[in-house]
Amino acid sequence: MDIKLKVESLKLKGFIVFYFVLCTLSVQAQELLNYPLDTVNGEEVYRYDVEKSIGLYRIGVNFNVSQDDILRLNPQLHEHGVRYGETLLIPTKRKAVIESAPVVVSTTVKETVVPVDTAVRKTNEQFIQAVAAMMSQLQKDSVQAAPVEVAHRDTVELALMLPFESQQTKRSGNADRIMDFYQGALLALHDLQSSRYFYRLRVYDTERSERRVNALCDSTELDNVKGILGLVYPIQIERMAAWCAAHEVPLLLPFSDDPEMTKKPYVLQFNSTDQQEADSLCRWIAARAETTHCVAVDVRESDMTEPMRTLRKHMQAQAIPTTTMALRDLLNDSVAYALDTAKENLIILHSDKFQHVRILLPHLAKIQAQGYRIRIVSQYSWMKEDISLPQVYASMFTSENSRENYEELWRTYFVSDHMSEAPRFDLLGYDLMQALVAWLRGEQEFVGLQSVIRWTQTDNAGWQNEAVKIIEK
Repeated sequence: MDIKLKVESLKLKGFIVFYFVLCTLSVQAQELLNYPLDTVNGEEVYRYDVEKSIGLYRIGVNFNVSQDDILRLNPQLHEHGVRYGETLLIPTKRKAVIESAPVVVSTTVKETVVPVDTAVRKTNEQFIQAVAAMMSQLQKDSVQAAPVEVAHRDTVELALMLPFESQQTKRSGNADRIMDFYQGALLALHDLQSSRYFYRLRVYDTERSERRVNALCDSTELDNVKGILGLVYPIQIERMAAWCAAHEVPLLLPFSDDPEMTKKPYVLQFNSTDQQEADSLCRWIAARAETTHCVAVDVRESDMTEPMRTLRKHMQAQAIPTTTMALRDLLNDSVAYALDTAKENLIILHSDKFQHVRILLPHLAKIQAQGYRIRIVSQYSWMKEDISLPQVYASMFTSENSRENYEELWRTYFVSDHMSEAPRFDLLGYDLMQALVAWLRGEQEFVGLQSVIRWTQTDNAGWQNEAVKIIEK
C-alpha cells in the first residue's frame, strides 16, 4: 500500500512540475511577443533592451538560447559585458523570410484629395491616409494662394521619417504623439509655401525596423530629397546619418539626446544633452552661491538616473558644495541636519520621472511649512503636474511667440481644438520643420512657437541645439 501511495505521489509531483514548466514556457513565449523583431544578415532576431540586474546567463534562459548565440550576434559583450539599457540582438531560432528585393514601405503625400473624417481613427494606416489627404488640400490651398504656378516655382523635396505604427490595429500613446508631430509639420509646410518655393513632403513609416531604413538608403527614393526630419531609434539613425553625410543632406533629429550624434556631420540634434543641461544648472547655481544651499537626496546608486548622475558629476567637478540627505530622514521628516535656515535649499532628486518622486513632495512641502525655503530641481515635463513647491529646470521650450494664427489654422484643417500637453508635439513638429527649412536657407537660429533653436557646430563636426534656458517657477 505504501509503495502505491509513493508511486501516486511521484506521479502527482511529476505532473505538477510538468504543468509549472509548461506554464513558464507559455508565459515566456507570450513575453517574447512584446519584443520588436528584425532581420540581420538573413537571420530573424529580437531587439532586447537589457533590464536592471540581469546577466548573460539569465537572458539566455529567458529567451531559450545559448550564451554563445548571444555573443555571436553581440561581439561587443566580450569587451564590456552586459550593460543596463543596451540593445542586444537575440536569435529567435526561426528562419527569416528573405525578400527577393528590398521594398520601401512609405506613405508618400500625394496630390489626390479624398473626404476626411478625423473623428474616426480605426487604424494608424487609415489615419495616415486621412492626414495625407489633408496635406494634399493644404498644398492645393497654398498653390491657389501663390501668385506663381507650381511649374514655375522651385520645388524642394523634404522627407519625414517616424514610427507611425501603421501596421498596428491599435495605436499606442506614443503613436498619438507622433501623429501630432506629423500634423504640426504639415501646418509648417502650409505656412512655408511661397511664390518662389513649393515644398513637397514625403512621409515614411520607419516603425522600429533597421530593414526599412536600409531599404530607403539602398534605393533611389531619396535622391532628390534636400532635408530629412525624424528617426527615433539609434540603429536607424546610424545608417541614415551615413547616407546623409555621403549625399550632403541635413538630418534633423527631434528626440535624440545622444552625445555620440554630435560626431556625425550633417546631423542636427534638437534635444539638449544631459551635459548641456547640467552645465546650465551649474552656472545658475554658481551665480547664486551666496544664497543657495544644495541638498542631494541620497538613494541607491542603481536608482539614480543618468541626467541626475551627470549633474552630480558636474557639481563635483566645479566644487559646488552639496549636503547629502538620507532618504529615510526625508521620509521621517528628520532632515534639519541637511538644511540651511539662512539660504534657499535646492533639493536635487535622483529621478527624472515624476511618479518616482511624487511620494517625496508632501514631505518637502511639510519642511517648507516649517519655515525652510525649498526649491526642487525638476523636469520640464513636470509642468503638467500639480506641484506647489518652487522649481528650477532646464528647458528648450521657452518661446513666447503668439500661437493664435497657428491654433486657427489647426482648427481649419483638423476640425477640433488641440488637447494641450507639455511639451506639445504638434508645436514641436511645426517648429522643427520650419527650422529645417531655415537651415536650408543658411539660417542657424530660429525662434518658433514653442522652441528656441540655435545651432552650434561641435568639435566633432555635428550640430547641436544650444538654446537651453533655466526656468524658475
